[in-house]
Amino acid sequence: MAWFEREMSWGVPPTELRHLCGRIGELYAALITNGQMANNVNQKGYDVVSAEGERISVKTTATMGSGGHITFNTNTLTFVDRILVLRVNTAEMQIETLLNIPVSEAANFMTASTGGKHVISLAQLTRKPKARINIAAIKEIAYQNVIIRELENGSIEVEHDGKLVIPVKPILRELAIKLNIGLLNSNDNPYNTRQLGSQIIMSIEELATKNGAE
Repeated sequence: MAWFEREMSWGVPPTELRHLCGRIGELYAALITNGQMANNVNQKGYDVVSAEGERISVKTTATMGSGGHITFNTNTLTFVDRILVLRVNTAEMQIETLLNIPVSEAANFMTASTGGKHVISLAQLTRKPKARINIAAIKEIAYQNVIIRELENGSIEVEHDGKLVIPVKPILRELAIKLNIGLLNSNDNPYNTRQLGSQIIMSIEELATKNGAE
């Protein structure tokens, strides 16, 4: 994700980083399923095998709007057990899960296209609530009535009074102001969610260390 962000800072459009975007999605899928990448290069139909043995076709997009579609090869879907559609949110530099269902259910979203292909329109997926996937936290810290977690995939999760906050950016901005943390990076661009969350976690850790030493 850091390299993806660097490419974008060099002016490369996210939609031109398809290979990198796809690789990020496959690695993410292997992480959240405790699985592994398919053994063969250009494996037929699927990209990841989960810990339960499910063969997963992973499709990853960096398109932020509701336009566009995800394409599937109908001839290779017989080798697939599950469809996972991910989006790299280029505004927050986080990965969103747009669809994560068995291939038999995914067929309900698909429409026929040319050349033996089937497609799922992004409009169908982006208007649905995003599924929350349980991912281990590598850092967790409490501040007043808020708990902030940095997850294993780099995402930031926030609980306020025991309830999960979605989206997290507004409450992170409020916390940053309380903690006297700037909202802009060294290039005078706004921190994305991951960056701002990391800054806040570090600030709270430093504050706890300072108070403990006094």
